[in-house]
Amino acid sequence: MTRVLVTLTLLCASLSAQIPKSFGAPTDDEHHSTEGHAVPSLNPVLQWNRILLAIVRTPGAQPGTNHATRSFALMHAAIYDAVNAIARTHEPYLVRLTGVPRHASKQAASAAAAHAVLAALYPAFHTSLDDELQQSLTQIPAGKDKDEGMFIGQTVADCILALRSNDGANAQPIPYVFGGAPGDYQSTPPNFPSQPQFTHWSHVTPFALERANQFLPGPPPALTGDTYSEALNEIKSLGTTDSTTATADEELTGRFWNGAIQNYWNEITQTAALDRDLTIAQSARLFALLNLALADGVIAFYDAKYTYNFWRPVTAIRAADSDNNPDTIADPNWLPEVGKTPLTHPIPGLMRS
Repeated sequence: MTRVLVTLTLLCASLSAQIPKSFGAPTDDEHHSTEGHAVPSLNPVLQWNRILLAIVRTPGAQPGTNHATRSFALMHAAIYDAVNAIARTHEPYLVRLTGVPRHASKQAASAAAAHAVLAALYPAFHTSLDDELQQSLTQIPAGKDKDEGMFIGQTVADCILALRSNDGANAQPIPYVFGGAPGDYQSTPPNFPSQPQFTHWSHVTPFALERANQFLPGPPPALTGDTYSEALNEIKSLGTTDSTTATADEELTGRFWNGAIQNYWNEITQTAALDRDLTIAQSARLFALLNLALADGVIAFYDAKYTYNFWRPVTAIRAADSDNNPDTIADPNWLPEVGKTPLTHPIPGLMRS
């Protein structure tokens, strides 16, 4: 992380130098939070999280080759560093600003940082994002605190966007060559897409990991072994359409994990933040931790997927007669309970559709 921090310091030197002199030097008690524990009428961290959720759920809004977890990580990293520059409760993630006044508005900093990131990522939503920003700011009394908070948020967002501008997310997906041997990933029914998704995503710069394969899982089990046959037969029975062996809870679990998990976890975190009356600074840190982890998790599992190139359960079950394992029996019509197969293969070692 040291190298990243040095890089960002150089990137943002000119921006940091523009902070108004009225910010002054850090106070003697900069390591003690002065934020109260009363939650504002509308926590801006949660507000902008909901705004981003609405955007990524809008058909066509999210580029098909750019994973939504990156957007959540960028926005919440910017919110956290902007708020933390004022609150000074923890170490910054990337952007360290000096001379920031403790009285600057954390609410304004949050809104300005989130708006700047989303306006850059989703230019088609610029007008509606401007409206959301104005709505956020109308709740904050006019004055120096508000102006300084907005400046801090914009400054941090500009720095983070600059650092991530060449992180590999906007590269073209790498053409994929399907294998034909047992165990090789192959195009999946019923849609038989021409190309898997996010073949380039393992090359995206991680947010916290040192590299995409830092925690590479072990390889899939051997096709001829007991571990493989037990896993295949379990998913064949429990994971099929109209399964007669799966419980209602198991079916619900399968549908849950087939969805856009990052959206669900952000909603779960909203509930937790409200339930625990988290302050703006606490909420900013919580959502940053969540979304940096989710973004790096996606980078890491795409690296694992395209390292092992293992076939999906739908292929494995339909072609079980070719795996040289006497304990697996082919079902040429098998389909997963969700009714379709994703365009990517599963995490190695896990027989999940």
